[in-house]
Amino acid sequence: MPALQPQLQLITLEQYETLPNDKRVEVFDGIIYDMASPSQEHQTISLELSNIIYNYIKSRKGSCQLLTAPFDIKLSDSPLTIVQPDIMVICDKDKLDGKRCNGAPDFIIEIVSPGNPADDYIRKLYHYKNAGVREYWIVDPRRKTVTVNYFEGNMLTIQYSFDSVIKVNIYEDLLINFSGISDMLNI
Repeated sequence: MPALQPQLQLITLEQYETLPNDKRVEVFDGIIYDMASPSQEHQTISLELSNIIYNYIKSRKGSCQLLTAPFDIKLSDSPLTIVQPDIMVICDKDKLDGKRCNGAPDFIIEIVSPGNPADDYIRKLYHYKNAGVREYWIVDPRRKTVTVNYFEGNMLTIQYSFDSVIKVNIYEDLLINFSGISDMLNI
């Protein structure tokens, strides 16, 4: 008879909250995954995109709030799923409790890290879609692509190059010119 494998112990919210503040992790289905520190290129893209979206929301006196990593999004209690997207827009302020967003943001942008592209393209895509995120962008500096996943109505997935002007689908008139961002990076 084969030996039984030990059962994996899933983390609870209470255990998650006792982790050291300087430990960068995400939790998928109760299992902790370490996160790599972002590169300079990653941070530059994040800052540029955040500024564009923030200025758009502010200029229109919008009710949505833009937040950036590290900020927890609890997508599920059981099993626990907590993520820290690079950029998120939350339009339902009742989801915010001062320390995290409880439920799906409306819009998420993840910037792919070279060490774990499958997280953004597979694992996070699955969790974000199933949790009710309306729109999810995957920005891949290595491939120089932006994959737009719009989950409302008829699901739409389109891949753009870094020389494109891309519409944010949750807004009527927000367009982001990626050539300006890639020019800053000299890529």
